[in-house]
Formats: sequence, C-alpha cells, structure tokens
Amino acid sequence: MPHKIGFVVVSSSGHEDGFSARELMIHAPTVSGWRSPRFCQFPQEIVIQMAGRCRLRKLQLLAHQYMIPRKVEFYVGEQLPNCFAPHQAERFRRLGYVSLCDNEKTGCRARELKSVYVDAVGQFLKLIFHENHANKYNVYNQVALVAINVIGDPADLGDESNIASREKLIDHYLGHSLEDPALEGSCSGKSDYISPLDDLAFDMYQDPEVAQIIRKLDERKREAARQERYDDAKKLRQALADLQKVGERLGRYEVEKRCAVEKEDYDLAKHKKQQMEQYRAWAFEQLHSLVDTELLGRPFDVPLQPLVPSGSPCLLPPALPPPQEERVTESRFADQFIPEKPPSHPLDVSPQHCPVDQPLPPTHPRLKTQLESLPYDERPLPAIHKQPRVAAVEPEKSDADVSEAPRGGAVGEPEPLTEKALREASSAVEVLGESLVARAYSKTWSCREDALLTLYRQLMGTPAGTPKEDLKSVLRAAVFLLRRAIRDIVTPVFQASLKVLKMIITQYIPKHKLSKLETAHCVERTIPVLLARTGDSSARLRVVASNFIQEMALCKEVKSLQLIPSYLVQPLKASASAHLAVGQTALLARLLGDLGTDGTGFTVDNVMKFTVRALEHRVYEVRETAVRVILDMYRRHRAVILDYLPPDDSTTRKNILYKTIFEGFAKIDGRPTAAEIRAQKKAATEEAEKRKKEEIKVLQGQLAALKEMQAEVQEQEGEAAKAKAPDSLGRSAAPPNTPGVPESHGLENLCIFCGERSASFTEEGLDLHYWKHCLMLTRCGRCRQVVEICSLTEHLLTECDRKDEFGQCRRCGEAVLKEELPVHLETRVCAPAKPEKLASRCPLCHEDFAPGEEAWKAHLMGPVGCTMNLRRTHVLQKAAAALQGKGPATAKASTAAPKAGSKIPTPKGGLSKSSGRTYTKR
Repeated sequence: MPHKIGFVVVSSSGHEDGFSARELMIHAPTVSGWRSPRFCQFPQEIVIQMAGRCRLRKLQLLAHQYMIPRKVEFYVGEQLPNCFAPHQAERFRRLGYVSLCDNEKTGCRARELKSVYVDAVGQFLKLIFHENHANKYNVYNQVALVAINVIGDPADLGDESNIASREKLIDHYLGHSLEDPALEGSCSGKSDYISPLDDLAFDMYQDPEVAQIIRKLDERKREAARQERYDDAKKLRQALADLQKVGERLGRYEVEKRCAVEKEDYDLAKHKKQQMEQYRAWAFEQLHSLVDTELLGRPFDVPLQPLVPSGSPCLLPPALPPPQEERVTESRFADQFIPEKPPSHPLDVSPQHCPVDQPLPPTHPRLKTQLESLPYDERPLPAIHKQPRVAAVEPEKSDADVSEAPRGGAVGEPEPLTEKALREASSAVEVLGESLVARAYSKTWSCREDALLTLYRQLMGTPAGTPKEDLKSVLRAAVFLLRRAIRDIVTPVFQASLKVLKMIITQYIPKHKLSKLETAHCVERTIPVLLARTGDSSARLRVVASNFIQEMALCKEVKSLQLIPSYLVQPLKASASAHLAVGQTALLARLLGDLGTDGTGFTVDNVMKFTVRALEHRVYEVRETAVRVILDMYRRHRAVILDYLPPDDSTTRKNILYKTIFEGFAKIDGRPTAAEIRAQKKAATEEAEKRKKEEIKVLQGQLAALKEMQAEVQEQEGEAAKAKAPDSLGRSAAPPNTPGVPESHGLENLCIFCGERSASFTEEGLDLHYWKHCLMLTRCGRCRQVVEICSLTEHLLTECDRKDEFGQCRRCGEAVLKEELPVHLETRVCAPAKPEKLASRCPLCHEDFAPGEEAWKAHLMGPVGCTMNLRRTHVLQKAAAALQGKGPATAKASTAAPKAGSKIPTPKGGLSKSSGRTYTKR
C-alpha cells in the first residue's frame, strides 16, 4: 500500500538566508519552506533523495502565496548523487510538469496545494522551478516552496502489480467500481489505497504531536478491525475524529502564538501558551477512557524530525512504464492569520479550523465526543485569514454534550437556540417544538439532516383526521425550515430538504386535501431559493437543483398554478453570477420544450422579452441558449416572433447572433440562407463565364471558316481576272477608282456578306464587324452564334443548341417556340407562306419580298428595308445624328463616300445559302 516516503535534501541551486531547502524535510504548520535567492537566474532546482529505491505514486507541492513559479518540472533518477552538475542531467528521466496559477483571484493571500499522480521508480527526485509569476508583492522575483510530500511503495514488492491486477479482475467480475458509493471508505485494504494520514494536508493541518497519536490510533483501529473487535474499532474511529479537531485547534493556537511573538506582543503569546497547555491537558484527560495508557507518555521536548523512516526499502527490478500526470483538485492555504480575542476559559472555546498546525510533542489523550467526519477527500483544506471552514468537521461539544449519537452522524443534543434564532423561528417552535427547530439550526450538519428526516417522518405519519388549521400550521412551519435547509452548503442536508419538499407537494397536500393556496405557498416560498442554488459553485448541486425545479414544474399539482415559468422569465440581473444566469436560461429552455406556451405560464411576450435581453448578456452560454429558444419559438409561432426582433437588414446582420437567428429562420421556412444565395450567385457567375468562353471559342471557329471561304473566293476572282485580262498589246489596267474593275482591289478589306470595304477590316476588324455591325448577320438569341439572317429559321430548327424548344409553323413556315405555337397561329404575323421561287420571308419582320440575294440585301440594308433589323436601325440613327450636326453640302459629301464604298459588287461566286449554312455549322 502506498505510504509517505521520507527524504533528505541533497542539493539546491541556492536559497535565501533563513529559508534553506532543508526546511522541506519537516512538515508542520509553522514551517517556512525554501526560497530562491533574490534576483536569481532561472531555472532553479532542488534534488532530494528518498530513503531507498521506491516506486513513486503521488507527489504533492504546497506553493507560496505570492512567490509562485509558473511551472515545476519533475525528474526521477536512480544513480548516486556524486555530482549534480548540469552535464549529468541525463541521469534523470523527465516525468512531466505542473503549472501553478498566478493567485490573482485571491489577492495573493492563499496557497495552492498541487497533487500529481505518477508511476515511476527511482531514488532521487529533481524539481526544476521556472521563472515566477509577476505580482506587486514579489519585488525580488523569487520562487518558493513551502512543502513537498512524496508517496509511494518500496521497490522490492515485485508481485505488487500482479496483486493489483488480480484485485481489479475480481472487482470487475463482481461488478464493483471505485466510484461505487457502497464501497466508500472500505478500500483501505487495496494495494493502491493511499491513507489520508499520509496526505500533505494532514501534516500541514494538524498539530505534530497529535498527528503522531492519530497515526498510532489509526493502526490500532485497523488492527481491531482485522481481529473483528468492531466495538473497539468504532470507539477508536470516534476518538480519531475528535483528535483531529484537537490537533486543528492546537495548531491554530501555535500560529497565533508565533504571530504574537513576531509582533513582540509577549502578553498575548504567554496567554496563548497557557491556553494551549490547558486545552491539551483537558483533551488528554478525556482521551484516558478510550485509549490505553501506553500512549499517554508526553514527550513535549521531542523536536520535529526529518521525514526519514528507520528502515530503507530494498531495491526493485526493472523500470516501470512512463508516468502519467494528472491534475488534482487544488486546495488553498491562507498565508496570514489574524488572532481572535482569547476566551475567558479554554474549555469553553469551540475549536476553529485553520490550515496550519503547531509542532507539539506526542502525548496520550482521548475524547468522548463521537463525531462522524466526512470522507477525507471531501474535507476542504483550512483557511487562516478569517475564512470560515466549509462544514466538513463540526465544532466540538462541551462535557454535557458528549453522549451516544442517536444515528450515524448525529452528535447528541444540539446546542440551544440563540435569542436571535428564537425570535426568527418562533412560529416554527410553537408548532414543531424547540427540540426539532434547535436541531435544524444546529452547527452540526448531521443534526440538521436528522432534523429534516424527523420532520419527514412526522409529516408522513400525520393522521388523516387532523384539523385543517393544524395541518396548515405544520405545513407553513415546515416550509420555513425548508427554506433554511435549501440554502445549506452541505450536500446531504440540501438533498434531505428536497426530499421533504417533494413529499409535501406530492403526498402531504393531496392526502389531506388541502387547497391550492397551500401548494402555491410552498412553491412561492421555495422556488426563489432553489433558483439561487442553480448558481451554486458546485456543479453537482447545480444539476440537482435544476432537475428538481424541472420535476416540480411538471408535477400536476404545480403545473396548473403556472408559477414556476413566471419566475424563470424574470430579467437576468447584471450582478448575478454566471452560473446562475446559465442555469436559469437553460432551465427555461428545457421547460419551454416540455410545457409549451398554451396556458402554462409561458407566453410569446414574456419569453421573447427575456430572450432578447439575454442576447446581450456577457456570458456566451446564456447568449447561445437564448438563440436556441428564439428559434424554437419561431417554429411554434412563425411571423409573430419577428415583431420582437430588429429588421433583417445588413446593419442587423453585422451582429453574429442576429445573423445566426435570421439564417435559422430561413432554414425553418425552407428558404435559402444568405450564404446559400451567395453560393448560388457565385455558381451562376462561374457558369456565365464558362458559357462566354465557349461562345468565344465557337466564334473563333466560325471566323476561321469564314477566312477559308474568303480565300476560296479570292482564288476564283483571280482566275476570272486572268481570263478577262487584255492580251500582250500592252493595254493598261483600268483606273483603280473605277467601280467596275474590282481586280485591282481583290477581296482585301472586304466583307463578303454585306460587300462593305474598309481599311479597318483587318483580321481583327472583320471579326468585330461580323460580331456587331454586319447588316446581313445577326446573333441567335438562344445559342448566341452569329448566323445569316436569311438562314435564321433553318438554324433555329436544325442547328441551334436549343433547337428542341422550337417547332416549324405549318402555315407560315417560320421557327416558333413550341409552347407559343397555339397563340402564334391566331396572330396576324402568321401569314401563309409563299413558295420560295415566288417570295422570301424575313424571319425578323415576317414580311415577304422578291427572292434572290440582291433582294435580301435591299431588304436588310436598304433605307426602307427591314424595320426589325436592329443593326440597320442603329446605323440609320447614327447617320441622322451626323446630318443634324453638319451643313447640306458637307452631309452630302460625307454620305457619298460610304455609299461608294458599299457598292462594291458581290463576287461572282455570290453568297449562296450553302455558304451561309456552312458558316452557321462552324
């Protein structure tokens, strides 16, 4: 079984005068511990040697209140410390590190106790301290350590791991676990059990002399249990609980005495010394009746000894697996203590709990008080600076109070009520009796719990024929005590109060057929206190309180009153704790889902007003819960919720909460959110860009085809020119400006569709002309290809990418959208088609004209031609604007030039339908 390992300090990197590292070898409430030199270099290190090679299980550090290192590293080694130079650091194996808090929350007035569970084998332990946390008190940038504790096993227990694994296997098949409450306090025989008496908190909490006696009595208690002398074991257990109180009190007196000496208040120091001697003598006398006289020697002059046991453990075999660090609950010691005014008689002073113990010589005392102490792990470490102890160990009783407890945990008769308590609880005393109320007001938590359980039994045993007035009086007195018990910080008392309250609402009131007014009284008096407990610092108590409120709100006796929802929708106070705000908001969300808003106390108005205010709360969890509640309300009531929220615009959406809310609304409605709309727009833009690139690619292919056609026409015209050329008589060629002789110009800078010639008609210029300006061409409105107007109908029916959308009208022969064909047949546009030899029909203006290419040119390019040819109307508008800006002569001259250029005859090959179709077919 792991136990405390003695050690000696082998070396340290330095220390301040009066604060040597050897102080760490002594555990007592008044030790000063180690301090580094002022303005030292970091890191600082300390090496300790255990009493033998051992297996480390637990390391404990007690930090200083303001000389706090940021980090402490642990190294373990097995070699002899011949020289601890930096180059020999490889002799140690690193276990890990722990971080210490900066202690700002306590104002540097408390000390942190850090416990780390490890699993490593070695004989030497090295601690490396990194630089300190900066604060106004640590002016010299020092680090300090008040105490260190090492817990482990001798390394010669080779079969220990097998024993442990065997026990774990047995527990597994028996269905036991370490968390099983039925096994609590029964695991002292386990191989990995660590006794509370070996904990660092015990030595820093107890008077050293009393601590030695407690350890001896603990051995006797375990020996009695092994020998099945259970009565003796029970008495020793009670004596141990009382001795712990004695040690705490003596330790406090020692600290007060030391403080008085430092302040040179020797009268107070003398008084404290006498007080200690008197209290110690009284305690030892009381202990005589329980403990044998062999423990009653009083070696007051025995000094504190270093933590080195008499025997050194043997060596162990091979090294064990690498250690694992685990942070444990942090406890705090206070660094200062303000002595209280000494009492008139030492026996009348109830002991108070403080974190420091005084070194006192061992003696043999015994107390008769039988106190059931809490499990050791639940006992908080003491605080010196006027910090009240959590109700872990109860105040001791006088001689008159020392008697057998009526039940486990109760300690005889409670102390009498004070005048203030009598005035406060006068109505409850008249109904329930002073004895029960005194136990409910007792400073002993077990008495308070026993009072509630007694009240439970009395209420359950109330006969059915009791007068209603008496029943109401008992009910109101019980509710008064319950309000006090619900505020109790001790978990068993709090849980007992909930048990009594549930019984009153679900059994007592229905059984005696009391009115709803009594139920309302119970709820109204207890719900505010229960809601306050949902903000408790203990997560376990917060959950218990919240679950109980939810259960009570769903109870049929309370649900019809609609009281609890009205408390939950009260606005959150700015001064309320974060736990309280989170608990109230989460409870509202849960109950809203269970109850709804139809006659339950929850309405759209009060819920939305609460949640909108909660959106501005400083705690993130409150805001997130408020968002969930608003979305849930929107699912139930839709548009009504929008009246309580700001408008959905870009300004409001800058707030991430409102953005989340409105996007949640969109998802509930099935609408795309803003993010989805942006994604759709981005996809549409990418698709448009892709189509544009495809169109450009297609156009480039069409232009390549046009160039091939142009080359063919040039070859044909070249051959024709050679055939018509004059013989070798030397006749010169016709003047270049004669329109009837195109041979001199060829087909350069010429549009083969409209016949226009221009110096700008380079390769790129012709592309632009075909794409935008040629009067004989147009772009398909569906696939955006450039086609001849005369073959547009054929393109839409046979070549267009979306040709499936078009059909040919059986009457006019034009291409019409299939869905518009019925309407098209009834319009005036649909005129019967004439044969191709008699007339051609324009697909733009739907007019008939003479067949032939010249007729197409006249219709599409002439001044009185097609009115639906947008390219033609655009040219005419530009020409009219130019005429208005110039005189008649100038206008005439300016119009003549382009006219002459446009009269270049069409090549003999002409522009047949086949050529147009070849162009449209890419």
